[in-house]
Amino acid sequence: MAKVAHDPSSLIDGGETIRVRPVPDSSLHVNGGDDAYSYTRNSYYQRLAANVVKEKINGAITMKLDVEKHSCRSNTICVADLGCAVGPNTFDAMQDILEFIKQKYKLQCPKSKMLEFLVLFNDQPSNDFNALFTSFPQERPYFAAGVPGSFHRRLFPESSIHFVHCSYALHWLSKLPQELLDKNSLAWNKGRVHYTNAPDEVVKAYASQFAKDMLDFLDARAKELVIGGMMIMIMPGMPDGMTYCQLAASLMYDFMASCFMDMANEGLISEDQVDSFNLPIYTPSPEEMTALVARNGHFSIESLELTNPASLVDGAVDINAWVIHVRAAMEGMLTKHFTGDSIDEMFERLTQKLLKFSEQVESGYKERTQLLVVLIRK
Repeated sequence: MAKVAHDPSSLIDGGETIRVRPVPDSSLHVNGGDDAYSYTRNSYYQRLAANVVKEKINGAITMKLDVEKHSCRSNTICVADLGCAVGPNTFDAMQDILEFIKQKYKLQCPKSKMLEFLVLFNDQPSNDFNALFTSFPQERPYFAAGVPGSFHRRLFPESSIHFVHCSYALHWLSKLPQELLDKNSLAWNKGRVHYTNAPDEVVKAYASQFAKDMLDFLDARAKELVIGGMMIMIMPGMPDGMTYCQLAASLMYDFMASCFMDMANEGLISEDQVDSFNLPIYTPSPEEMTALVARNGHFSIESLELTNPASLVDGAVDINAWVIHVRAAMEGMLTKHFTGDSIDEMFERLTQKLLKFSEQVESGYKERTQLLVVLIRK
């Protein structure tokens, strides 16, 4: 029976040391550059999903954000976009949010001079900040700065931020639970890359890590946001009554595992490579998020609701485009574990499997599986 060695990056099996590459949060970055698999070219679906809640964010700012109060001490409003990636989505989101804040300020202070804005773009140090900076809009109504670092820790001075935006980033775990790699553990995730269709112990390990990460995130933001400051979070969400395997993304993760296992059976990769790889992704329910915000105690929930992320998508889901979008977001993590040829082969097989089950993908993709959370710092 194998056991976890003192070095967490290795497993011992029958006297043979098997190297495992844990996935730290510093390796969770999207594809940079501007090639065919870059995030810059393949983040359209994420933007469409975020646009679904655009007017809800406008309403929250109009009704709940006291811009006049925040502008009393300084004429500068500080906005942070956490998990900004490389654009262009972050620029579009910031443009919209700043416009909403300006509109609210004109309502509250019609005779005052216009506000100035500082936008702080945050992501992991491994993010392609060069691609981000070189793609900045030439004319932008704000000053800008990049802030590398994990958003599960403090990033900014105390009470220095007025508005936080975080879209499609919080579902990434800061690290994988170690028990997923322990053959002596009930949470050993053999033959899978995710908790979809996994035993309860695996699901609980993922949920526990997500809860810890979210509490760390909320604690850090509570220190950085001014009293009355607003935080918007957009992420995948789990509806009541739906099982994990019904989510379109979870179906894809299941097929990804089966593709890797098929490749292992054919000798293209080793089974140990599959057993030692897990996706650090978790989809919370509204109840989980409500409980975690309450446990933190520093925020009031102004809105917490599920929306349909595909409501702006015309026609059927383009499976080929969807898989390329997934590759643009995940390839940086996969290359830490598999060769480039193996990754190419897996994505080719994954596309074919998903095409065979396109109706199932369609039904799961167009459910209310996007969670919008609006918080105010108490």
